[in-house]
Amino acid sequence: MLEQTAVKEGGASEKKAVLPADVLIIAQQELGTEEAPPSSNRVKYNTWYYGREVSGKAYPWCMVFVQWCFAQAGLELPLKTASCSALLDWFTKNRPDQVSALPLPGDIVIYEFGHTGIVESAGSGVITAIEGNTSPGSSGSQTNGGMVARRTRSASLAKKYIRPDYGKEETQMDNTPSPAHWEGVEWAQKNGIITGNEMGDLHLTDPITRQQACTMLYRLAKLMGKV
Repeated sequence: MLEQTAVKEGGASEKKAVLPADVLIIAQQELGTEEAPPSSNRVKYNTWYYGREVSGKAYPWCMVFVQWCFAQAGLELPLKTASCSALLDWFTKNRPDQVSALPLPGDIVIYEFGHTGIVESAGSGVITAIEGNTSPGSSGSQTNGGMVARRTRSASLAKKYIRPDYGKEETQMDNTPSPAHWEGVEWAQKNGIITGNEMGDLHLTDPITRQQACTMLYRLAKLMGKV
C-alpha cells in the first residue's frame, strides 16, 4: 500500500521563492539514475521517501521521484504521496485552480496510463518531461522502467497538469517595447488585445497566466470575427 501524508504548511514567506527552473535543474541532474539491481525499485528516491531502504513490486517510484525533486528544491508538495491519482485527486478537490489541461514548464504531468513526470517543455501536440521509473526508449516499460529519463510523449497521453506553488520571479524591466516589436504592440493595444489597466489585464512586461492567454486569444478571435 502506498504511504501518503499531508504536509503541514507555514513559514513559506521566510524562504526564497522556488521557481520552475529550480526544480527542473534538480530533475535534469538526475537523468540516467538507475535502480540497483535492475527491476528492484531499490533507488535513493524510495529510501528518502520511506525513510529506509526498500525494494520490490510494492514500491513504484515515478511519483516519489517528483516528490523528491520538489523537496530538494525547497518546495514540498502539500500531499506526500507515492500515488499519481492521489496527488491529482487532492489538487482537484483542494486547489482546482492549480489543475489545468494546458502544460507549462515545471508542471507535474499526470498521464492516463498511471505515470507522472515534471514538464520540461511543450510543443505542438507533444510534451517533454523528466520522469522517474521509466525507460529511455519505447521498447522498455514506461511505468516501471527503472531509471530517470527525458521522455517526449503525445500530449493526448496526459490526463491533467498540476501547477505547484511557485514563487514569482522578480524582474526589473522597462515597459517600452523594443523597435522590433513596437508595431505589433501598438496594434495590440489599439485593438484592445492588451491594455495593462487597473482591471488586471496584461501589462507589456508581466508574466502571462493561462487565463490572460485565453482572454487575449478570445479578443483576437472577436477582432477577426471568429466568435
